[in-house]
Amino acid sequence: MNSKRIQSEKLFAEALNYIPGGVNSPVRAFRAVGGNPFFVNKAAGCRVWDVDGNEYIDYVGTWGPAILGHAHPKIIAAVKDAADRGTSFGIPNPAEVTMAKLICSLVPSVQKVRMTNSGTEACMSAIRLARGFTKRDKIIKFDGCYHGHADCLLVKAGSGALTFGNPDSAGVPADFAKHTVVLPYNETEPLKAAFAANKNEIACIIVEPVAGNAGLFVPKPGWLEFLREITQANGALLIFDEVMTGFRLAPGGAQERFGITPDLTCLGKIIGGGLPVGAFGGRADIMDYLAPVGPVYQAGTLSGNPLAMAAGIAALGELGIQASPKRISKKDTMAIAKLTGVKPSKFGNRTQALPYVHPSDKVAPAAKVSAYDRLEQLGALLETAMQDVAKLANVPVVFNRCGSMFCAYFISESVWNLADAMKSDRERFKRFFHGMVDAGVYLAPSQFEAGFLSTAHSEADIEKTVSSAAKILKTL
Repeated sequence: MNSKRIQSEKLFAEALNYIPGGVNSPVRAFRAVGGNPFFVNKAAGCRVWDVDGNEYIDYVGTWGPAILGHAHPKIIAAVKDAADRGTSFGIPNPAEVTMAKLICSLVPSVQKVRMTNSGTEACMSAIRLARGFTKRDKIIKFDGCYHGHADCLLVKAGSGALTFGNPDSAGVPADFAKHTVVLPYNETEPLKAAFAANKNEIACIIVEPVAGNAGLFVPKPGWLEFLREITQANGALLIFDEVMTGFRLAPGGAQERFGITPDLTCLGKIIGGGLPVGAFGGRADIMDYLAPVGPVYQAGTLSGNPLAMAAGIAALGELGIQASPKRISKKDTMAIAKLTGVKPSKFGNRTQALPYVHPSDKVAPAAKVSAYDRLEQLGALLETAMQDVAKLANVPVVFNRCGSMFCAYFISESVWNLADAMKSDRERFKRFFHGMVDAGVYLAPSQFEAGFLSTAHSEADIEKTVSSAAKILKTL
């Protein structure tokens, strides 16, 4: 039993009696790193505290939503205010219209949007919609990309690029998996071959534009453009799974950052401000295939829940995100601005970030920066410092980063896809992970998960993290 986490050990032992594996999501169980998880009962800013009172700098950020840090006062206030009026209605409410207008205004591909309760539900529904719209059954996904636990997505690659996938979980019928083609990320030739072998049969490609579920790898220059071109040439739809990257890499997500417009987009995490949420949207002609106006059925009792909508609207407002005057009326823009607390830009910019004064003039000397600029600065600082201390310790580390998302692989070669990532030294990562936890720094408990920065992190937090990493790397 860990002497620093006695209460967590007791809680985990008790949880094992009532919850499968003691956790409600598998990665929380620490199976990839060994040992038992700690239990948290408080979080604020970039820190969490476990039930034994131990404090940790948190780089998991509830797996992405906490871009402003934990328990942000404006989000808490918005949720309390919404709860006073009722926690759920099962009837349309004004906040879901506000959220829909924000998403449609900001995300380049989205003309209409449907709210859901999770990223899994959003991706599952988007694929069903793509199949209904194209009247085709087969889909393409990529090794290392996770789009939730729907049956057609829990599929691993077959023996060759053209082989239909095999179930990657018990309980998934092979007949479901056979409609899913799994290909390597960042490669073009397997895609060309797959479309040639399945002419007029591919409904869609679904992809994480920045893959954050096998650590982190970014698209090679031109690869996302190739996905756009090959889907258009073959009458298939392109779906961006931006559950992680949406509103994190830019106000308009990865599609704004890379300048690629998909047909459909899946969202989640940040748009719920830490509450359960999901959404999918895209071209109006495609979205109008959904019930009640179209033949593709999708529904959800808690979709558009007023608490999640209130939290998400507050989060987007605090990020400095406003509705684009180009996409919605002046009246609607002013209504959204009132709810979010962000003044509309008289210059008609797509976004107008609220000024942010960085607490450390080492990072942003006497300057006001947007939330996204701040995240970029902190990310660059962490990346450079981690590379430096790894080099000094003579430990091979590849530090992949895109904006405020990152992953340190214990490997010497570049990581562009899952095959590359699998070459990393997982035993070394395990020792590094536990060393960092003991030093009060919490990273994702798997080599194959992304880390997340928040606007609540400071230069001092980065310095403590890097200092701890330097000591631990020397022991590996």
